[in-house]
Amino acid sequence: MGKIPKIVPVTELRQEAAAVLRRVRDSGEPVFITQRGRAAAVVMSAEAFENSENEREILRLIARGEKEIKAGKGPDLPAVMAKGEALLKENPS
Repeated sequence: MGKIPKIVPVTELRQEAAAVLRRVRDSGEPVFITQRGRAAAVVMSAEAFENSENEREILRLIARGEKEIKAGKGPDLPAVMAKGEALLKENPS
């Protein structure tokens, strides 16, 4: 079973904005803001937002790569592996 989201009515957000922001920052979890009983917005930490955007960009790149593979475009596997090995040699962990 998934996590139950934290929900805050917009009236509570108006009255206790600092406390809601502290909860978001401390927990790292988003807070759903409702208006008239319906979801209206989501408040999340800047760090969580950045992570989410980075993950979305990675997924976009993967999707683009899959389309290129299906279309027969892009470099072949040996070329990719050679580039990866070169990068690893440049930046050993």
